[in-house]
Amino acid sequence: MLKVWGRNTSSNVQKVMWAVTEMNLPHERIDIGGPFGKNREKAYLDMNPNGLVPTIEEEDGFTMWESNSIVRYLAAKHKSSLEPADPKQRALAQKWMDWQLTVMAPAIGPLFMGMVRTPAAERNMKAIDDSKAKTADAAKMLDEQLAKTQFLAGDGFSYGDIPVGIMVWRFRELAPDRQG
Repeated sequence: MLKVWGRNTSSNVQKVMWAVTEMNLPHERIDIGGPFGKNREKAYLDMNPNGLVPTIEEEDGFTMWESNSIVRYLAAKHKSSLEPADPKQRALAQKWMDWQLTVMAPAIGPLFMGMVRTPAAERNMKAIDDSKAKTADAAKMLDEQLAKTQFLAGDGFSYGDIPVGIMVWRFRELAPDRQG
């Protein structure tokens, strides 16, 4: 059975769990990282030298880390519709996965760190407000794409929608008063 190492509050673990659920793959999720710790122990570092979550472990001992790569790997391995068959649509889905890492995640990062990981008395509200604005600007790009297609890579749900969907959900939770 597939093991997914990581806590359910991690956005990166959430990506993998969404994909695993979409593909209806038998799995076991193991709490690690954050309040659970254990991600700096040798056994975990042997699987993932970054010490971050998630990591997957298959029955044959194959391990992999990096959430977007895990999602792509599982979709390809299981011949899931999450991986578009058409090379151009597949490239578009992968583009949006990369965009989530290079644009959306850096934009929302200070908002998350400020609102979730920083005590209220120590928050840098300017950095939080700047992050809200940058994330809203990034979300406008999504709105523009979704005005043209039903999903990010076209008219079918794909793995390109998963990482972005997690970030949008997080933004809605962290900034319910957001503009846009």
